[in-house]
Amino acid sequence: MNKILSFLLLFFVLWTSSRCSNSGSLSEGYRIAVIPKGTTHSFWKTIHAGAVKAEREFIDQGIKVAMTWKGPIREDDREQQIQVVEGFLSQGMDGIVLAPLDDRALVRPVQEALGAGIPTVIIDSALASDAIVSFVATDNVRGGELAAEHMGKLLEGRGKVLLLRYQEGSASTRNREQGFLRKLKSDFPEIELVSSGQYAGPTRDTAKRASENLLNRYGQQLQGIFCVNESATVGMLLALQDIDRAGKVVFIGFDSNEILIEAIRTQQLQGVVVQNPFRMGYLGVKTMVEHLLGRSIEKRIDTGVIMVTPERLDEPEIQTLLYPPLEQYLE
Repeated sequence: MNKILSFLLLFFVLWTSSRCSNSGSLSEGYRIAVIPKGTTHSFWKTIHAGAVKAEREFIDQGIKVAMTWKGPIREDDREQQIQVVEGFLSQGMDGIVLAPLDDRALVRPVQEALGAGIPTVIIDSALASDAIVSFVATDNVRGGELAAEHMGKLLEGRGKVLLLRYQEGSASTRNREQGFLRKLKSDFPEIELVSSGQYAGPTRDTAKRASENLLNRYGQQLQGIFCVNESATVGMLLALQDIDRAGKVVFIGFDSNEILIEAIRTQQLQGVVVQNPFRMGYLGVKTMVEHLLGRSIEKRIDTGVIMVTPERLDEPEIQTLLYPPLEQYLE
């Protein structure tokens, strides 16, 4: 009789263990993959820190969460990002948080993930697919509009300006470009756009080369410049410094790092549109885990955007955005 009871007890333990393991929840915890567009720019490091914060909060609540961070080095390597997604599928992750490099090229991998029972939350840049749990990002159209409003104000509604784009396939920066161009046309019809078709590429070096070409052609007639992301803004700043034009043209960028903050202080940059990447990374992981827990979530979550000018640089709200607690979460 004791042997039968022991056998039944052992069978029950093994069956329960198998059930928990297959659910991906109580025994092993939720395994979440976070895949950025790149891993070098300050923006992505801040998103990483926010993701770690969410992971730690769930652990403190007694909910086991293991977050893995992995992405391509360069922000133009679509194939590598696809390979990263596919690699996580084979590892049996419970959920993916993805910032897609291309709004169409990543559709198939996300669909394959869904077919394998692995849901995806999209952050930062939209994906042309309904096969996602939620989209957590900046209102990038509004970010572009803020840049146009500030540009128009500083130029008093007149002048020649250029727009330096980022790269094709990036939905987030495309929305910024569209917001800037539409607002400039509707509210400041006397501002002339001399160039809006050039792309900076994925790095500061490619951005600097593109900026040098534009400045060689339009530099002496320009009154304003708008760049749509961190690397493009830094590349243009370096190009302007090389020809002693920094601070002599209204220059507005997007995103921040130490180089750009210093440029604002020295009046070489008249403003940057700043997102909240820490909050984006935090809410990306938080939204995914809450979905796995069966909780109700929103399909679109706006993480906020604000214009930072020299006059506002030292405001507490701005300082919190510019200096997130990276050291607290990244070793």
